[in-house]
Amino acid sequence: MAAKGGFSSDMTDSIRSSPILPSFSLANKVCAVTGAARGLGLEFCRAFLQSGCTSLALLDLRAADLDLAVTELLAFHSAIHEGKLDELKVIGIECNVTSEENVIAAMDKVVGELGRVDVVVASAGIVENYSALDYPAERAKLLLDINVNGVFYTAREAARRMIPQKSGSIILIGSMSANIVNVPQLQTPYNASKAAVKHMAASLAVEWAQHNIRVNCLSPGYMLTKLTRTILEGDAELKATWEKLTPMGRMGEPEDLAATIVFMASDASKFMTGSEIRVDGGYCAI
Repeated sequence: MAAKGGFSSDMTDSIRSSPILPSFSLANKVCAVTGAARGLGLEFCRAFLQSGCTSLALLDLRAADLDLAVTELLAFHSAIHEGKLDELKVIGIECNVTSEENVIAAMDKVVGELGRVDVVVASAGIVENYSALDYPAERAKLLLDINVNGVFYTAREAARRMIPQKSGSIILIGSMSANIVNVPQLQTPYNASKAAVKHMAASLAVEWAQHNIRVNCLSPGYMLTKLTRTILEGDAELKATWEKLTPMGRMGEPEDLAATIVFMASDASKFMTGSEIRVDGGYCAI
């Protein structure tokens, strides 16, 4: 029998015993993130560990970078959980997302070492700034191969492993650039690649909804990652321009994305698929 307000008595007891909604927890979920050795990918991994994930796979190009990232995450987890590492498993897997064979092998390794995969974040990507007339053809091809084909291979191989278990959350990392044209920098192939990712998420969501696999797109605005900070150290005028164009008057901190990525990964968003969430300080609203 439902209690007053529509909640069952068991649910009411659960709510009383937990300070947060249990559906936001990533406990018992196996998560994998591409582009995880640095930048936003590494921030997503931190957010997952903070939210109860104890089985985490980092996918990136270089073994040395992965080793550093895994060490950093183990120290981070130890600090926030008072040294408890007994149940934690964080692994690094070399993967070039432009190679279909690499992605297949990496996803096989995730499942082989961690047992299954419940959440996959396709975060690997690059951005470059050239005018369209001067953009080197090989650089444009590489960008599209990483940002579009790499995302597609990642999502498809994740879905292949999620279909038998009839559940999963796939998050494609887009950009506000899917919706606007950035200024003053010139980056047409990047903008086009992120528009493709946004529509890819919607298309795959419809295709795989019958299997209870959700596909959504997270589109950040200007974020102060370590790389972005390094670039802007020598260009205070560009930073000021970006801040002026953002209604909130600042660039985002990587942790500004933490709660959103956890929401999208967890059962808190179990009826959301084919959606884009923009976290851009209002940039696309004007």
